[in-house]
Amino acid sequence: MKRVIVTGGTGFIGRPLCRLLAETGYEVLALTRHPDRSRKLFGRGVACLGWDGKSAKSWVDVASGALAIINLAGDNIGQGRWNTGKKQAILHSRLEAGRAVARAVERAKEKPQVVIQASAVGYYGSTEALVDENAPAGQGFLAEVAAQWEGSTAPVEKEGVRRVVIRTGMVLGQGGALAQMLPSFKMFLGAVFGSGQQGVSWMHLRDEVGAIKHLMELKEASGPYNLTSLNPVTHEAFCQTLASVLKRPCKLRIPAPLARLLLGEMADQLLLSGQFVDPSRLIASGYKYEFSGLRAALEDILAR
Repeated sequence: MKRVIVTGGTGFIGRPLCRLLAETGYEVLALTRHPDRSRKLFGRGVACLGWDGKSAKSWVDVASGALAIINLAGDNIGQGRWNTGKKQAILHSRLEAGRAVARAVERAKEKPQVVIQASAVGYYGSTEALVDENAPAGQGFLAEVAAQWEGSTAPVEKEGVRRVVIRTGMVLGQGGALAQMLPSFKMFLGAVFGSGQQGVSWMHLRDEVGAIKHLMELKEASGPYNLTSLNPVTHEAFCQTLASVLKRPCKLRIPAPLARLLLGEMADQLLLSGQFVDPSRLIASGYKYEFSGLRAALEDILAR
């Protein structure tokens, strides 16, 4: 049985990914700070191993001979106000985990075949035009974090290990950003931030984990891939579609100055700017989407 190691395996994307891999015949090992709690979360299908999020000491032996290491670990960017400490946690948690993966690969007697490195479409900064994987890194805190995050596991390529970088958009599922939006929309308080013309490049959670598995198994896949849907939308279109699915109005608008007053720098980075992203390399790789339209994706998630 082929072993797959997942850091961040108990997170929003990590949990369904671990379950999918286990259900399809892989030996799955989730690295976690709380292995006892995580074993109860997964049951028998996924093994859990404790680690501190920044070293390779506890898992070098299991990394040796593994098929893949999937690195999803990092502090949640959407929780808590962005003060200096929060921004340091966002960056350092990602760099420490990535460097631990690189050290584990370096020390492994038998190298893993592939490392999947998480990133985000924030890599491109704020865009008005459609961008694909050939676009350069943009400006701003999240763009800088994404660029450094991607680079944290680059040394594995010198060890002869295939490396895939997944630049993920807004993942839609029962949790994540959508869960933060739902309460206000359900209470008839749905609102558009700023101009509403900022890009939202989204992805259904099932397509997110399906695409990761696809790229892990596709031996010729390497380099950056945008993990977003075929159809990015404006923030206003996203909000109006969500409101329509919920059968609620969305008539409120929060001006940019008020958003900045309420949320500080996070407002500019997460709500008032966005990206229109083209997943051209993922399409070319042969991945088949379950959900290409936003309304169908939201209806599927909210029905459950």
